[in-house]
Amino acid sequence: MIHNEKIFYLHIIFVELHIYYVGYTSNIKKRVAEHNESDKNTFTSKHRPWVLKGYFDVNGTEANAIGIEKFIKKQKSSKFIERLLEEETVFSGVLAQLVRVPKLRN
Repeated sequence: MIHNEKIFYLHIIFVELHIYYVGYTSNIKKRVAEHNESDKNTFTSKHRPWVLKGYFDVNGTEANAIGIEKFIKKQKSSKFIERLLEEETVFSGVLAQLVRVPKLRN
């Protein structure tokens, strides 16, 4: 059986003002470039340049990706995000379906 479903990723980007931004996408490279280059007046357009700190395969649907993104943003904690980025962190609960992607592939 051939699957035509998109794979969604949760991405965490960072700017030197010690600000993290969490979002989801199906195309990591394109989305990070949009955060850094878009002419739209958005939160990320006000704080540049953004650096990709980590990303995770959501292992589910776009709705799952949105739910996880909202959950993380509701924590309102850079410490929480930093713990997610640590390699030894084991995900549980809402985050259990996240799969750490070791590095951006070309």
